[in-house]
Amino acid sequence: MAVKATAKKPLKGRDRSHALNTSNRARKLNLQVYRLEDGTKVRLTAREIRTLRRQTAA
Repeated sequence: MAVKATAKKPLKGRDRSHALNTSNRARKLNLQVYRLEDGTKVRLTAREIRTLRRQTAA
């Protein structure tokens, strides 16, 4: 089981139709399972994984 390592939460808002009807929606995170170098599995967002890869490559 992967450990959730991010503190981010879904963005919440409302969809509006042309008739101005509203409905609630949540933009969910793009969580991926990522294995660290020590073998630990963590759940990170895709953007966080990209940032980690850039930092380790430099």
